[in-house]
Amino acid sequence: MQFESLTFKGLRARPVVLELKRPVVARIATITDWPLVLIDLYTEEGIVGRSYLEPYVVKAMRYLVPALNDLAELLEGRKLAPVELYDAARKSLHFVGYQGLSTIAVSGLDMAAWDALAKAAGMPLCVLLGGTVAPVKAYNSNGLWLKEPEAVAAEAVQLRDEGGFSGLKLRLGRERAEDDLATIAAVRGAVGADMELMVDFNQGLTLDEALRRCHMIDDLGLAWIEEPIVYDNLDGCARLAADLKTPIQIGENFYGPRDLHTALQKKACDLVMPDFMRIGGVTGWLKAEAIAGAAGIPMSTHLYPEVAAQVMRVTETAHWLEWQDWADPILQKPYDIQNGLLHVPDRPGLGLEWNEEGVAANLANL
Repeated sequence: MQFESLTFKGLRARPVVLELKRPVVARIATITDWPLVLIDLYTEEGIVGRSYLEPYVVKAMRYLVPALNDLAELLEGRKLAPVELYDAARKSLHFVGYQGLSTIAVSGLDMAAWDALAKAAGMPLCVLLGGTVAPVKAYNSNGLWLKEPEAVAAEAVQLRDEGGFSGLKLRLGRERAEDDLATIAAVRGAVGADMELMVDFNQGLTLDEALRRCHMIDDLGLAWIEEPIVYDNLDGCARLAADLKTPIQIGENFYGPRDLHTALQKKACDLVMPDFMRIGGVTGWLKAEAIAGAAGIPMSTHLYPEVAAQVMRVTETAHWLEWQDWADPILQKPYDIQNGLLHVPDRPGLGLEWNEEGVAANLANL
């Protein structure tokens, strides 16, 4: 089959809700149930592209599923050319705006389209994009939320040993800054000096708090300080980036490549980590990657490790892949991780196949 000749036929979007093994406990929210929208993109030629979305809030799926169905109706019968579908879908949003759930829907469709194209070509997505199949450096982001220092330290050892990781991310933003400091010290004592430690405030600080608290951790040898303040305060981020020695990491809330470009123009960060459902899927990532590459800014990933591993193989300034296994219960063959490396499987497309028993057990009633 010629992969260039696929035709968009339709899609199925299914909402599922999974119980998190380690609940998210951040300063701004506590999350115990994790929503996913599973997307099957059908082509006239019989190839099925797959992707999923993780919209954080279960109720958001009530709006995402209809949005995906609307986009499918718009694109029915068109040639499956992901860049063109991406442009057509985005242009259909001119009057409602590009940010928010509309862009998330476009991103999910885009990832599934790329999966279908690579499947039809009989090669992993990273190969279709011009790269090779090889491991990608990852840090474990499966836990280390706002718990007592001793509990976080014990969990850090578990997370390190889950896949021989050399990098871990812990969350900060406790009521007292001293408790954050104690947690960092406890984790460092448990996992050793060679472990790369990233910290994430999850947008939980005001600017005045961030100016004080980030300076308190600036000499601890951290890999980065992530989202200390609300994501759209780029001027505040720029002030922190200028004041601190530790790199400032932002980007999971960039809605499209132009947001990344704006952040770099404002010198709002030292590092970027776009999220696939907001940056615009694979097509949006490739556009953003070119901007980061031209600026020499290290680029990490946020969620979606299966897509992330593929595109990191063709990202000029590839830095760290964020490893989270939250979607594993609905996958037939989760990606393998060893010695802190996520191994891209030598399978066509993204290598995503649904575990239908897991799907059926967790289908959501919207």
